[in-house]
Amino acid sequence: MKEKKEKIKKSGKQKFVTFLKVIGIIVLALAVIAAVVALLNVLSSRSNRNFIKTIPAVEYENQLEPVIGEDGFYTFETDSDLRVMQLTDIHIGGGILSAKKDNLAINAVSAMVAAEKPDLVVVTGDIAYPVPFQSLTFNNKTGAVTFALLMEKLGVYWAPAFGNHDTEAYSYYTREQIYSVYTSGEYPHCLMQAGPEDVSGTGNYVINVKKSSGEITQSLFMMDSHSYTDNDYFGMLWKYDTFHEDQVKWYEDTLNSLTAENAGVTPKSLVFFHIPVPEFKQAYDEWAANGFKDTENVKYVYGYAGEHKTVVYASAHNYGFFDKVKELGSTQALFCGHDHLNNIALDYEGVRMAYGYSVDYLAYVGIMKYGLQRGCTMIDVKPDGTYEATLENYYQDKYAPVRPKEEVLMEQMNDDAGEVYE
Repeated sequence: MKEKKEKIKKSGKQKFVTFLKVIGIIVLALAVIAAVVALLNVLSSRSNRNFIKTIPAVEYENQLEPVIGEDGFYTFETDSDLRVMQLTDIHIGGGILSAKKDNLAINAVSAMVAAEKPDLVVVTGDIAYPVPFQSLTFNNKTGAVTFALLMEKLGVYWAPAFGNHDTEAYSYYTREQIYSVYTSGEYPHCLMQAGPEDVSGTGNYVINVKKSSGEITQSLFMMDSHSYTDNDYFGMLWKYDTFHEDQVKWYEDTLNSLTAENAGVTPKSLVFFHIPVPEFKQAYDEWAANGFKDTENVKYVYGYAGEHKTVVYASAHNYGFFDKVKELGSTQALFCGHDHLNNIALDYEGVRMAYGYSVDYLAYVGIMKYGLQRGCTMIDVKPDGTYEATLENYYQDKYAPVRPKEEVLMEQMNDDAGEVYE
């Protein structure tokens, strides 16, 4: 009986030891896999960064250089037009699975910037896209650094606003940490500012355009539209956030301060951000309900709405930002990104609501083969406070990338791009 009990004990110990060995082998295997994946991600990222080193700087005749004004904001001084390029949804994955598509995105951005020679590039969110099943990494810093290196190599001033994918809940780095990367001093062409600590979000700031006389001709607002809300931590339910009440108050207070600085004259302004405010959806729905014809409130300007179902993926919450825009009468247009197949612009109650062309080769299934939605928006800010905005599709002869555009993309653009908007 005693021997039997000892055998049972020994058998139990052996099973436990075997179990621990199995667990150890699994842990070791996972560690090896993780190490291999990390190495491959580093190598793929290094390959794209080596490609960036081959890209020539943009050649300017007289490049405008911004300076920090007494108000604490960057200022461009010019008595001529200020040329602004809006890019959005670059979506650099930064991993081995996305390496080829990341290269295409880098190629597209460099080609458009080189050809257009903007004084300022505004990026309305989603520079990085560290979604592991598409990029095989959680490291959102890799995509952010890759883009910053590209803009520094091009030698072009740029101003980002954060999007929902830039800092996912599962990403390694927070908004504050990515902001610290951009403003570390390694990328002096990045003009991002954090904004007040007591205001929601990271990256609520202004870039002013002034004449030599000191008059502010345009104030460019960059604002953080945040990510997800209502417990949708991973964005699986498409419940998006929007500007909070304290940001609306900051916008109003900043405009009042700029008005005082501008001899009592409220400067004209443009606002750049990622997720469309609720009124984008209201404007589109009203226009669509009228058979895609103008209404008393909505006037079609340019572009297409190619997203399916909801079409405009805006927040269900509304803290009065658009109402404040109308009340103050400064902001002429709102420029956003987020919905990659939308590049439509509608005038709604006197304010332009404009999507930018996206760059994305990665996030949407099959989007690498689409063409109608890819490009940039060029915005000429005039000395009289007006502006002109035009969509520029990437697939034009004037955009000559460092690496030629793949023929398959050019061929499939005509075949597939139309399907996006059916």
